[in-house]
Amino acid sequence: MTAHAINTNRQAGDRVAKTTCYMCACRCGINVHLRDNPDDPNARADVTYIEGNRDHPVNRGVLCAKGSAGIMQHNSPARLRAPLRRTGPRGSGQYKEISWDEALELAVSWLKPLRETDPNKLAFFTGRDQSQSLTSFWAQQFGTPNYAAHGGFCSVNMAAAGIYTIGGAFWEFGSTDWDRTKLFMLFGVAEDHDSNPIKMGMSKLKGRGGRIISVNPVRTGYSAIADDWIGIRPGTDGLFILSLVHQLFAAQKIDLDYLVRYTNAPWLVIDNPGAADHGMFARDDDGNALVWDRDTSAAEPATKAIVHPELTRPVTLADGRQVRPAFALMAEEYRDEKYSPDAVAAETGIAADRIRAIAAELARVAFEEEITIDRPWTDWKGTRHEKMIGRPVSMHAMRGISAHANGFQTCRALHILQLLLGSVDCPGGFRYKPPYPKPVEAHPTPTGVANAGAPLAGPHLGYPRGPADLLLEDDGSPCRIDKAFSWEAPLAAHGMMHMVIANAAAGDPYPVDTLFMYMANMAWNSSMNTSGVIDMLTAKDGKTGDYKIPRIIYSDAYASEMVHYADLILPDTTYLERHDCISLLDRPICEPDLVADAIRHPVVEPDRDVRGFQSVLIDLGARLGFPVFVDEAGAPKWRDYAHYMVDHQRKPGIGPLAGFRGENGDQNGRGEPNPDQLDRYIENGGFWTAPVPEEAQFFKFANQAWLDFSVEMGFTDKPMPTVHQLYSEVLQSFRLAGQGHGDHQPPDHLKETIARTFSPLPIWYPPFEGAMINEAAFPLHAITQRPMAMYHSWGSQNAWLRQIHTSNVLYVPANLCDELGLADGDFANVISPHGRITVPVARMEAVNDRTVWTWNAIGKRAGAWNLAPGSPEAKSGFLLNHLIHELLPERGDGRRWANSDPLTGQAAWYDLRVRLEKADPPPRGKSQPQFATLKRLPGLAAAVKTLRYGQNWKKSAADQPDTPPASPKPEQSPKTGGTA
Repeated sequence: MTAHAINTNRQAGDRVAKTTCYMCACRCGINVHLRDNPDDPNARADVTYIEGNRDHPVNRGVLCAKGSAGIMQHNSPARLRAPLRRTGPRGSGQYKEISWDEALELAVSWLKPLRETDPNKLAFFTGRDQSQSLTSFWAQQFGTPNYAAHGGFCSVNMAAAGIYTIGGAFWEFGSTDWDRTKLFMLFGVAEDHDSNPIKMGMSKLKGRGGRIISVNPVRTGYSAIADDWIGIRPGTDGLFILSLVHQLFAAQKIDLDYLVRYTNAPWLVIDNPGAADHGMFARDDDGNALVWDRDTSAAEPATKAIVHPELTRPVTLADGRQVRPAFALMAEEYRDEKYSPDAVAAETGIAADRIRAIAAELARVAFEEEITIDRPWTDWKGTRHEKMIGRPVSMHAMRGISAHANGFQTCRALHILQLLLGSVDCPGGFRYKPPYPKPVEAHPTPTGVANAGAPLAGPHLGYPRGPADLLLEDDGSPCRIDKAFSWEAPLAAHGMMHMVIANAAAGDPYPVDTLFMYMANMAWNSSMNTSGVIDMLTAKDGKTGDYKIPRIIYSDAYASEMVHYADLILPDTTYLERHDCISLLDRPICEPDLVADAIRHPVVEPDRDVRGFQSVLIDLGARLGFPVFVDEAGAPKWRDYAHYMVDHQRKPGIGPLAGFRGENGDQNGRGEPNPDQLDRYIENGGFWTAPVPEEAQFFKFANQAWLDFSVEMGFTDKPMPTVHQLYSEVLQSFRLAGQGHGDHQPPDHLKETIARTFSPLPIWYPPFEGAMINEAAFPLHAITQRPMAMYHSWGSQNAWLRQIHTSNVLYVPANLCDELGLADGDFANVISPHGRITVPVARMEAVNDRTVWTWNAIGKRAGAWNLAPGSPEAKSGFLLNHLIHELLPERGDGRRWANSDPLTGQAAWYDLRVRLEKADPPPRGKSQPQFATLKRLPGLAAAVKTLRYGQNWKKSAADQPDTPPASPKPEQSPKTGGTA
């Protein structure tokens, strides 16, 4: 046997560029190794290797399979190559390549008349992009009220419930205290979200002997390595959480000191049944909520520095009004036996003794394993605390509890559970990430009244404080095409992207002229009712023969299913070819003790006629003459997105990037624009950080040091403490409207739903779809989860990631397999009230016994993504989306109600109910339904079958270990477009 020497000194490339990953939303730091062509110094470099950046605050060098496979995303055969204009019917694949000038002139010819006459006729919605501070700003300048991103389809319930309750939220704006927590509890978290940080944190936790409890109908990923898996019945998480709350009240295991100091538990609630003020807070003449001080036997403002408030008994105010502390209302509600473990066991699928044991463990760890840090701090009332007291119980949740019609109240219930334990932003608990926390009052209310030729008066999205903040026309109809912030979804803080196409096709509440979308695959996996949406995109007016949605402009980097239904296609770059801004104005990369933001920058130049979408938007804004996009002479103010990132100020001293501001780049947070800012970011590895002062790191909601730091950094303009809202007066104001009180009331057909679901204390009610159907006919729940190796629909075109998940199957619990005689590889019909699919199945033991599930976004339509039409993704892959409707079943009142959470409009796609029956194998083993194969778009190469990469690179200096490394190739300057 001949021994071969291995060259361990071989370099992966000639040079390294540091930037930010985009293979999921973790936004890890990466080192991109590049190999130059020695025969042509001006040729485009090859990306040879991607690894984690060890200096980056998010991932500390850790990189997952998705991140490493970014090479194949960058070189995907599905990449669009030039602007395209449709020449045949929608869906036919008949397009012609056009120049960028022609494409932009065409877009302007469609958009300019709308802005000048009726901005409502533009609907501009984006998918999982990471530049929403720009896209929202552009839409505001256009003047249309019809803008949002994909949050209404994904997890708005998590965000809205967090803001309305604790002034923050999980994931991007919050994190577990991984260094101190001892008990970590996950709810509905799949492997694709926040994957690197959670994996790193869980490893650290388990290494210290901590415990993990995962609540999820399916035991995969995080649940598989948890110490305790709770295989809950979908849609019942809120009932389970409130049963834990019931147990804490019964055992008197509640952090009363925390509740008194930091929540509205002692605030006095008016007890006047039937009146317009019932359930509202009693306030003084200055608007301050009142508490009853036991020392003075009088009502005092809750802002008073020292007060010993009443928590349990009713009192009478000097004006004769009867009031009760909010905590008393909580105790009355949650001590009710309807929340006892015995009462909820059957509904949740969790044994009563197990619920009791989990509640006892939460209480034991929180109160018997208390953490004390000797670190003095002062709260916003001026009280000095010598120590920081921690409860080492932490929680994290995502779309598994969010995507239900009861998701908002479930998410609120989870925050209430944390507050009762005193584990929010304390050592060992859940911790905020900057720029949070912020009270609701720090956020804008939504804006929706359009005026021809003028910008919108304020931001599209926001947080209503009551019915007066809804976006309604004079006749009560919605201002927005998606009906967000109407009585159908009053708290739709992220909009309702899943309703845009259906409403636009129906002309309800009004028709639109142009649908403009970015990276939102609405013709496939990013919509409910897939075949119905395809029909809507191609539907024509019976009288005129025109499309019901007359024009569709779409931008994407890849040939997704949605591309085939656009009239004008604006091809985006890959993430390694453009600038991006991971901004504090949007979704930054902060850690609890660290303020941080980041950029992407072109590490290679495109080899196609494509442009970064953000730069295209800026170009369109100037061509359309938006006042803030042009100078006094009418010339473009910004050359491209890179210029905008550096030069734009949202308000004086505050721009997209918080680091290296000011003339010398020595100012952080606030400061004048620095023309060298991007260079400084690139020199620093593509990111910037600033430490949170030690005194300000915990109890940020009440910590004066944090409040001062928040103003210094520009997060707020004045100190704004956050009082946790156990009892929500905002929700009560809507409930009163539903009961017939006030100047703003819902239409009669919505009053009962508003009055029932807008409870000021978190409640549980059955998901709507399950309550409206014959449960015996559809006895099973059907859900999807995203695998760790995929993210949305991007990964299934990736030659390396496809080897991990080439296709998907429906996982069926063992008891049901035995009942139906199903074995691995058999086919089953999956039938919902809306439709039917026929798919391959596999037996699974570790799943709730009334739940079937599959991986999401694996199945593809034949011909999409430039995959071979016979690829496994198209042949045997499938979606559950075909079974879900954006509307609920008929309910007997002549109306079809949105299949959404009634408070936030969150798409309730986890409420799907189905039945199963064994089926004969379909023809050629293809899952059903199958759609007509999409035609390959112009410019796309024949579908690539090989999985090899880098076989034909020419030797470079990096291949010769004894040769000094080649000099770095000049990089294009983001400021000048020349070389630096």
